[in-house]
Amino acid sequence: MNSVLVEKIFPSGQSLQIVQGDITTEEVDAIVNAANEQLAHGGGVAWAISKKGGAAIQEESDEWIRKHGPVSHAHPAWTSGGLLPAKYVIHAVGPVWGETSDDDKNLSDAVTGSLQVADELKCTSISLPAISTGIFGFPKDRAAGIIFKVIATYFEKNVNSGLKQVRLVLYDKATIDEFLTIWKTTFQ
Repeated sequence: MNSVLVEKIFPSGQSLQIVQGDITTEEVDAIVNAANEQLAHGGGVAWAISKKGGAAIQEESDEWIRKHGPVSHAHPAWTSGGLLPAKYVIHAVGPVWGETSDDDKNLSDAVTGSLQVADELKCTSISLPAISTGIFGFPKDRAAGIIFKVIATYFEKNVNSGLKQVRLVLYDKATIDEFLTIWKTTFQ
């Protein structure tokens, strides 16, 4: 069972939580998949989401690529949630650490794009993983700071957004510890 570790309520009433658990079990409107630009869900979070969500997620992802081409950092793709509790999966392409000099901007764009897609899909709740911090190698502490800033800025600029709750769902202790450390310096 997923458990909320910390929560920040913004002046608008919107909330950000850090949750320990499995993103594939989240009962939210949308979950975010840490994807690659071809939406080939072969490893990490993407593999877990595709496996639990069933064949529909990869089939819809393949169709997205046929129609729209590779997915950019700033414009995530989306599919149904397949067999998952979430209605949608938003496929955000985070940066591979060290691949370009724009890693911070690309991570920021991926998170902002995910929130925008959630709004376009009329979602009230969304769960994100620690995008790019797994097999893409982005430093966890640096990613935490960027992700927190992007979400806080999005809520400040979009107080009338239908998106009311963002949950960062983290699985392993090392990631949780890093994110909680940055949380304390950011929100307390």
